[in-house]
Amino acid sequence: MFKDYFKFALDTISHRKMRSWLTMIGIFIGIAAVVALISLGQGFKQAINREFEKIGTDKLIILPKTGVGAPGANAAVELTEEDLDVVKKVSGIENVAGFVFANSKVEFGDNVNFFFIVGLPEGDERDLVAELQSLEIKEGRNLRDNDKSSALLGASVVEKELLGKNLKARDKIKINGNEFTIVGILEKTGDPGWDGSISIPEETLREVFNEPDKLDEIIVKVANVENINIIADKIKTDLRRFRDVKRDEEDFDVQTPEQLLGSFGDIINIVQSVLIGIAFISLIVGGVGIANTMYTAVIERTKEIGIMKSVGAQKKDILLIFVIESGLLGFIGGLIGVVLGFGLSNAVEFIAKNALGTNLIEAYFSYSLFFGALLFSFFIGALFGVMPARQAASLQPVDALRAK
Repeated sequence: MFKDYFKFALDTISHRKMRSWLTMIGIFIGIAAVVALISLGQGFKQAINREFEKIGTDKLIILPKTGVGAPGANAAVELTEEDLDVVKKVSGIENVAGFVFANSKVEFGDNVNFFFIVGLPEGDERDLVAELQSLEIKEGRNLRDNDKSSALLGASVVEKELLGKNLKARDKIKINGNEFTIVGILEKTGDPGWDGSISIPEETLREVFNEPDKLDEIIVKVANVENINIIADKIKTDLRRFRDVKRDEEDFDVQTPEQLLGSFGDIINIVQSVLIGIAFISLIVGGVGIANTMYTAVIERTKEIGIMKSVGAQKKDILLIFVIESGLLGFIGGLIGVVLGFGLSNAVEFIAKNALGTNLIEAYFSYSLFFGALLFSFFIGALFGVMPARQAASLQPVDALRAK
C-alpha cells in the first residue's frame, strides 16, 4: 500500500516539474546552509582539538587581563619578569618561559609593511615556546643564544610576499629602523598570527622597543599532568599574594588546556547556533512554499479526489497521499541541499587553506549529519503538508465530482 502511495506521489511531482522545483528552492537553500554550517563547525572543533593535542595537556598559559585585542594590546595591567620569577618558584613545574610582543614597521628595500614582532627567550625557554606553537625551521636555522640582530620569518611573510618577492635567508630587513639579518624561515603552523609574524631575540626586542621588564605571556610546563589543576591554583595563590590582589579580582588569567578548549567550544557553539537559527528561516519559508503548493494541488485535483473516493478510497488514503507527496518535496529538496551544503563547506575549506593559509577551517562529513538532514527535510515537508492533506481528505465525494 505504501509503495503505491509513494509511486503516486512521485508521478504527481514529476508531472509538475517547474512547480516542484520552485517549491523546493526554500528547502534546499535552508538545508544547504544548515549542513554547511554544522560541517564547518564540527570540522573547526576537530581542528582545534588536534592543535591542543600537539600542544599537549601539560601546559598552562598565564596572561594579563586585557580589554580587547591580542595579548599585550590595550592591556590595563602587565606581567613582568618578577611575575615570571614567582611562577618559577612553584613546585611541580618542569619549565617556564615568558615572552614579549610588539607591533612594528618592517622594511625590505622599497617594501614596507607592519608586522607582529615576537621576542623569543633563550635556551630551554625558547624550546618551550617552539613546542607550544609547533615551530619548525623550513629554511636556514633557528635563533641562537648569542644572536642579537637576527630574525625568523613566519611562513606567510614569504609565501604571501608581505615584504615583496625573493625574500630569503641572509637577506637584511629593518625593524623599527634597526637592521636585522634573516637567519631562518619557519614552517607553516596553521596559526595566521604566528605565520605572519617575525621573531627576534627577546633582549633585542626590549632594547629596540624600550620594554625593559614587560611580559605579554608566560607558559608553564608541569612535571606531572595529573597535578596541573593543583599547580594552576598554587600559581594563582602566589601571584595574588605577590601582586596584592584579592580572589576573584585578579588582574591576570591562569588558563588550563581544558579551560581554553572549553572556551573555544562555547564560542563556536554560540556562533553556530545563531547562524543555524538564521538558516532555519529559509526552511520555514520553504515549508510555507510546500503548504501553498499543496493547497493549490487540492484545488486543482478536487475532481480527481472525488473519483478516488467514489471507488473506495478512504479519508486516511487521501491524507497519506498528500502528506507523502509534500514529504517527498521536502526530501528531494533536502537531498539537493545536503549535496550543496557539503560542496559549500569543502569550498570554504579549500579557500581557507589556499588563500588564508590556515588548517583550522575544514569540512566535516558524517553519515549521521547526512541522513539526519534528509529525515529532517522530509519531516518539514510532511508537517507543512498536513493541513492541505486534511482539507483534501475532508472533501465529500459528490461535491468533489461536481467540481470543474
